[in-house]
Amino acid sequence: MSHDDSPRKNHNDIVQYSATRPFWGRLTNWQPYRLLLTFATASPRRQFIILAAFPLLWLLTQHLGPMIQMARVSLLESYPVAQGAPQNFTLDNYIRFFGDHIFWMPFFRTLTFAAVFTFCTLILTYPVAYFLARHVSRHNQMLMLLILLIPFWVGEIVRTYAIMILLGNTGAVNLALKWLGLIERPIPFMYTSFSMGLGIVYLTALYMLLPLYSALEKLPKSYTEVAADLGAGAWTRFRRVTLPLTIEGISSGCTLVFLISTGFYATPVLLGGPSTTVFAETIAGFFHYAGDEWPTGAAFAVIMFAAALFITGLFQKLMKALRRGDTK
Repeated sequence: MSHDDSPRKNHNDIVQYSATRPFWGRLTNWQPYRLLLTFATASPRRQFIILAAFPLLWLLTQHLGPMIQMARVSLLESYPVAQGAPQNFTLDNYIRFFGDHIFWMPFFRTLTFAAVFTFCTLILTYPVAYFLARHVSRHNQMLMLLILLIPFWVGEIVRTYAIMILLGNTGAVNLALKWLGLIERPIPFMYTSFSMGLGIVYLTALYMLLPLYSALEKLPKSYTEVAADLGAGAWTRFRRVTLPLTIEGISSGCTLVFLISTGFYATPVLLGGPSTTVFAETIAGFFHYAGDEWPTGAAFAVIMFAAALFITGLFQKLMKALRRGDTK
């Protein structure tokens, strides 16, 4: 082989390699792409805008957009507006809620249920999160979390029907109690506050577990070891060390569970009874059964949303005061 053939062979190898490279590999060496990438990442501000563009767009179109539309509909006299007819705005839809006491009971019942179920979820999931974070080896923690996540891969309706199968008159709970000789007749668990509460706690447990686990996993074990060396017992270590340092996880978990609990519709319908009617069912009635009452249903939805945000805002302020050690 002559000396002149060597550069030609190397060039042919490069061309052949470039032709067989994946698309993204060829794109990274494309000059216009490299110029665009250099321009887009020239400053931290541009990098932030690029990274935040899609999340902000998603937030505006999928979250704030529907809420703004709901608020607009709540101020209309009728909806949908007939073609060519003017859009008349009014506050009568909100006045209807405050002027009729029949709507107050499901409204306050929903807030009460949400608060109670949030507290129950916290009490039930905190020991689980503590066990995972403090007593399970780091190698097995992800496996345990995966096992806990498996039921949440199916939809809300499927999990609600699972609760119905467990609590029915011929369900697993009554059959087990009868087999143990504790009962002779089935206990009517279904269509009560208990069945609805169990369903909501089961459906929201994950949203409480993950923030608690994250807060406990970050807590250094040396803190409790030092407290034990100073003579603090198990309860004192938990009350004076572990609990205050996991307030942030408790705050996040309780906020998520409370907000989700106020909006449940399918679970209260399937598991609850006449004495457990929640505000979401009242709102749904205006959209499905009461004819052209969409503005009223929208107004009630806005009232529920505003009340839930107001309560969680007060709760966040309380948690912030507790983190600072100030209970005023």
